[in-house]
Amino acid sequence: QVPLVESGGGLVQAGGSLRLSCVASTATYAMAWFRQAPGKEREFVAAIRYVTSTYYADSVRGRFTISRDGTKKTIYLQMNNLKPEDTAVYYCASTGRAGSFYENYDSAHFYDTWGQGTQVTVSS
Repeated sequence: QVPLVESGGGLVQAGGSLRLSCVASTATYAMAWFRQAPGKEREFVAAIRYVTSTYYADSVRGRFTISRDGTKKTIYLQMNNLKPEDTAVYYCASTGRAGSFYENYDSAHFYDTWGQGTQVTVSS
């Protein structure tokens, strides 16, 4: 299976903005963003279904926006008002699983295809 490809990471000052992109080879039922900071578990950030319903972690709601283009093969994560606590490697993920979505969309185990990750660093 061809992995997803993320891009757009970088170094920004606190309060700044960054937009991540993820390109898939085919449309899937749902795609998501996860992040992992050193020494921490990979955590859910945001997800979007094929119907474009969106879901956010409480820590980013109101600051981050996940979106999908018309082909549903590319997703974005617009990150505004970034905080140092947002520093992490951000991973794009996808899943073709439609069953039990609401019970599992925020779990990394629900996704079967992953990108290589892109580093986001937010300085104070």
